[in-house]
Amino acid sequence: MPDPARAPRTDPAAEPAAEHHERLGVPLRWWVQTTMFVASLWLALVVAVPGVVAWSASAVLLALAVALLVSYGAAPVVVAGGELRAGRARIGVEHLGEARALDPAETKHVAGPGADARAYLLLRPYLKRAVRVEITDPADPAPYWLVSTRRPDRLAAAIAAAHDMAA
Repeated sequence: MPDPARAPRTDPAAEPAAEHHERLGVPLRWWVQTTMFVASLWLALVVAVPGVVAWSASAVLLALAVALLVSYGAAPVVVAGGELRAGRARIGVEHLGEARALDPAETKHVAGPGADARAYLLLRPYLKRAVRVEITDPADPAPYWLVSTRRPDRLAAAIAAAHDMAA
């Protein structure tokens, strides 16, 4: 019987996983800036209006700001169950072609002057890298998806692995 202690070990990071789960949450600095903005507004209001009004207006503004930041940062990027989900959009991996991780300069070019108006974009300004995924479905008007991500190499590898498993 083979000894499990002597079995060759494989590095799980070296093998591409067919799944990827990520949320594009806003960075901490956005939370700090929002808090400081609301505090500054409260300070301006508290000297001009009754305290109850200043506190109420600031609380409402803070609640709206939190809701906005949470909803903006809740966009999922998921490769699982035979599909790619980026934000609200979904597509089966059988309709995907090459997935290529882009560096910041390539991302800026593909999202700007090199962009195709028909492409599906899920971009976040605080993420400088993305993955460009070719769409092979002739019925789909989008030639590619451009998806912001914190881990573009992992996302591209997950898409490739899921595509290979579906083929």
